[in-house]
Amino acid sequence: MKGNIPQTGKLALFYGPGQDFELKELGLRPLLPGELLVKNIYTTICGSDIHTYCGLREEPCPTVLGHEIVGEVLELHPDHKGLDLNGKALQPGDRITWTIFSSDPGSANALRGMPQKGEGLFKYGHARVDGAEVFHGGLGAYCILKPGTGIIRLPEDMPLPVAATLNCSVSTVAGALRMAGDIKGKRVLITGMGHLGITCAAMCREAGAEWVAAADVEEKRLKEALAFGAQDVFDMTGDKTLLKQSLLEKTGGRGLDLVFDMSGSPDAMEFSLDCLGIGGTAVWIGAVFKNRPLQIDAERVIRNLITIKGLHNYNFGDFKYAVAFMERCWQQYPFAGAVEKEFTLDAIGEAFEYAIARKPLRVGVRL
Repeated sequence: MKGNIPQTGKLALFYGPGQDFELKELGLRPLLPGELLVKNIYTTICGSDIHTYCGLREEPCPTVLGHEIVGEVLELHPDHKGLDLNGKALQPGDRITWTIFSSDPGSANALRGMPQKGEGLFKYGHARVDGAEVFHGGLGAYCILKPGTGIIRLPEDMPLPVAATLNCSVSTVAGALRMAGDIKGKRVLITGMGHLGITCAAMCREAGAEWVAAADVEEKRLKEALAFGAQDVFDMTGDKTLLKQSLLEKTGGRGLDLVFDMSGSPDAMEFSLDCLGIGGTAVWIGAVFKNRPLQIDAERVIRNLITIKGLHNYNFGDFKYAVAFMERCWQQYPFAGAVEKEFTLDAIGEAFEYAIARKPLRVGVRL
């Protein structure tokens, strides 16, 4: 290391469900060709972090959780191209966010527009702490960005709690809208009104949807959805026959054009699929943890020309769309209030327990 680059940094090690985080000071290795060193300044706790913490999904442990991150550039390896995805120069002191993954840009899936499934895939906040490879998650002082990572320089006026969600929740929703096709004039239902859902409502409104409805099992989430562009809200705990009848009435008996599931709930996916009209499309992105298999009426799918699409993570174009959307809209919708409470890294266990108990849209960690 040279200049004022630190030799060590603090991080929170996660050893598995039911175990306490361990705060440690570990060594920071020199950069390899094409890498970039970032000082993490803010991380939000994502739903997938909570799933890992609770044992609903498995990650190699010990690990450093957290992938919704904003950081400040500290050092670029001389071999780094020194540009972000928008062609803007990167230099120490710049505030940035980056894709949750890196991969080989020349691999087959990357060339097909799916770099999140490319060869040599590495995911920040999901990797094992192994030897010198320790700073690769948001719940630590630093992050070393690998070649093949998409980086975007952020505007200084965007609040940290808003910017942190760009590289996961907001970009994934941008990908969902890409999968859905033209939104303009469409009748849309979104199931699951966490951060993915409220972002989807706002994006659909901005993309010209005729009608955007939100469905959830929590009254608090439904109230929040109205502030993010939902025109009607529906309680999924009620009678599904009556709920479907109400949706059909709202659409003049034609059914829905688009349904987005952000919840991962089999009941929600089955129900919303059944509410699609002829030629409708379902986009599913919430089911990233184990659950029961779905029961689908294949004949109805075929006769009604229904399309079902799934999306995991996003590509570089989605990432750029997400940042551009938020630059335009973060003050139009109350995204700045999505983080209900902030914690320090020293209180990271409390942060997770708060997120589980209170179910806020997001909890923030200032580093």
